[in-house]
Amino acid sequence: MAGASSSPLTRRGWALIGCSVLLIAVAALVGVQELYALAVAGLVLVAVAAAWVHGRTWDLTTERELHPSRVAAGEVARVELMVRNRLRQRSPVIAARDPFDGGRRAASFLVAPLGAGHADRAAYRLPTAQRGVFTLGPLELALSDPFGLVSRSRAGAPASTLTVHPRIDRVRTPPVTAGADRRAGDGRAVLGMQGDEFYALRDYRTGDDLRRVHWAATAKADQLMIRQDESANRGRVTVAVDLRAGAWQPAALEVALSAAASVAAAASRAGIDVRLVHTGGVDTGFASPKRRGAILDELAIASTHRDSGEPLALQLRRLGLGTDAGTVVAFTSDAASDAELSALARTAGRGHLLSLVVVERYVRRSGPAPVPAIGRSGVSLVWVAAGTPFAPAWDRALGSTRSEWSGV
Repeated sequence: MAGASSSPLTRRGWALIGCSVLLIAVAALVGVQELYALAVAGLVLVAVAAAWVHGRTWDLTTERELHPSRVAAGEVARVELMVRNRLRQRSPVIAARDPFDGGRRAASFLVAPLGAGHADRAAYRLPTAQRGVFTLGPLELALSDPFGLVSRSRAGAPASTLTVHPRIDRVRTPPVTAGADRRAGDGRAVLGMQGDEFYALRDYRTGDDLRRVHWAATAKADQLMIRQDESANRGRVTVAVDLRAGAWQPAALEVALSAAASVAAAASRAGIDVRLVHTGGVDTGFASPKRRGAILDELAIASTHRDSGEPLALQLRRLGLGTDAGTVVAFTSDAASDAELSALARTAGRGHLLSLVVVERYVRRSGPAPVPAIGRSGVSLVWVAAGTPFAPAWDRALGSTRSEWSGV
């Protein structure tokens, strides 16, 4: 089995050596010969334990599988470990430890003796309550003496990565526009239904996949040109999140990120291309439903940044909301001023739709929510009260404006 090995004393072993040395010192002071005998017995026990550990031969290979390696918060992530004895003799009892999240938590268990060439399996679940990217491993295997004084350890399976996306709720598909977004329509592709047919050329925009560069046209135009493929979907949805630190409390931020993931997942299920942008400087570009994992990965690691960042409304305008962003679903909190909300509402270009989701940070003790009036065509407001789930508020808003939106 690959991995370095060592034979350190355990804490218990060091404690016994320390007690033995102390007994020798006390015996020298008080002249009690029996204390010398106890001290020697302790040192001899450590030596015997070291010899016992060194004298045991073992060689185990380990393999780890994550099922799956990407999950939504609250879903089940299962680990399967396989341990095999590579020697022609029976292995001793081995302690296995698989650290998780930088060693903050770990799965610990004993591997029973295995016959020559035999294998055994173990399985356990990983905690998925919190979103993020977590490291699992590397696996540690250790052989200890019966008294736990000396331990010989080796590295087992290498580290694996578990990505926990924000919790995903089943929500209604966001509406799509039939306006200036040339990607929108009735779901029928212009040139075909495969989603990979050549459609047109356009200038490069920040966030575009460089694999889509049309090099012949680039050389002729002396600027990057992107191959625009026709997609058999019902348009495009841009999910935009305000991540400025002053806008959020931790609980409200998790609600917003979970809501953003839910909307992105709903759009992907409907065959709609989705893009994620946020004020931390991320723009994933439009991803096909088959590649929605990249968007959810970004939401898994999303965090707030200093408020000196670019306001969300300004970022949306800079990214060209009025050209091909399609429907926009923007997420902010009730910390946003009326002027900021109005600026967001004004980013909805002609023929485009904007759903503005506002998440309350604190539970109100009394009185109705101070919901601002947007009063702009093509803009809907979804107010999520603190301590309440996002899905009902979203579905109510879509139900109340269904007749005003195309493609629903």
